[in-house]
Amino acid sequence: MTHFLRRVSALLSLAAMLAGARGAAAELIYVGTQASQVHALRFDAEKGTIAPLGKVAEGGAPTWLLSHPRLPVLYAADNAKERDGKVITYAVDRATGALAGIGEAPAGGSGTTYLSLDAAAGTLFAANFGSGSASSIIVHPDGSLGAPVSTIRAIGSGPHRRQASAHAHSITVDPSGRHVLVPDLGADRVFVYGFDAVTHALVPDDAAMPRSFVAPPGSGPRHLAFGMDGSLVYVLNELSAEIMTLRWDAARGRLAPVQAVPLASAGFQGAKSGAEIAVGGDGRFVYAANRGEHALQVYRVDSATGKLVLAQRIPSGGEVPWGFALHPSGKWLVVANQGSGKVVLFSIDNATGLLAATGQSADVPAPVSIAFMR
Repeated sequence: MTHFLRRVSALLSLAAMLAGARGAAAELIYVGTQASQVHALRFDAEKGTIAPLGKVAEGGAPTWLLSHPRLPVLYAADNAKERDGKVITYAVDRATGALAGIGEAPAGGSGTTYLSLDAAAGTLFAANFGSGSASSIIVHPDGSLGAPVSTIRAIGSGPHRRQASAHAHSITVDPSGRHVLVPDLGADRVFVYGFDAVTHALVPDDAAMPRSFVAPPGSGPRHLAFGMDGSLVYVLNELSAEIMTLRWDAARGRLAPVQAVPLASAGFQGAKSGAEIAVGGDGRFVYAANRGEHALQVYRVDSATGKLVLAQRIPSGGEVPWGFALHPSGKWLVVANQGSGKVVLFSIDNATGLLAATGQSADVPAPVSIAFMR
């Protein structure tokens, strides 16, 4: 048994004993930052309380965090600007929240900004903003990372000053497991690549008949989320601050426009900016971060068409909401307000999908991403 596997096995045994002693409600929240630190919070999902545990890792630029769905393992995208990016792997001590660095892997480009995981295929995906590239990396059964398998570097540009070249901003495998979608802020595209789950490799788009979706000029696609049945995709555009609803044809690997709704309120004259998007667990609501107006927004999903209707715009509890995460229970949302250094907990009404401030918050320097660890 490897040193890594022994460590994970020991942590799993410890976590089981602790769960029996204190109940299953206490969990961990990890916060990625632009301050070269990872912070941890203790979260009680029954009481709706958060308690800071402080800094648990330091060094690099761990801006985007991703927790393994089954193991006490946390991945961090090292978004350092002066060198190529990498993915850092941490073992999680569920009792204390402490992290132990146990490995890293090259991300296949610069400015690594987003990670996602296909646990069934044992593959981690990385989006590299600086180089406009997307990569796939092997994930071993114990959660450790192997070597990068494939990297695809995109080309493209747009009319905005931030669109001189391609900038892959996120990466998500589709529900069929056969395609990977990459919103690219610089190229005004949602690139669609094939994915071979056996070899863990990304497959380039067809040059003769490209599948990739062309967004309006200057829109700047940032993040996306699939609807519940996998037939719809909601794409958040950062630069134009709008949500595009797209129909997804998994058999052909193609996207088609359905609707576009603005994030900004009527008459807003400031700098528009969209940051994050997620679909609620039952698919009835879509949540978005309106960075320009320091707000969170809730949309009802029309069950017949998939179109969105604004249901709520609520202050994010701080300035510049950069990232958020929905708790698996569907009862909570935690947002990272980068501008004010404030992580804030909101409750979610199951019937209406609406958010409510809980009064629970924690001070974290320049927080930008949230990851739950159960």
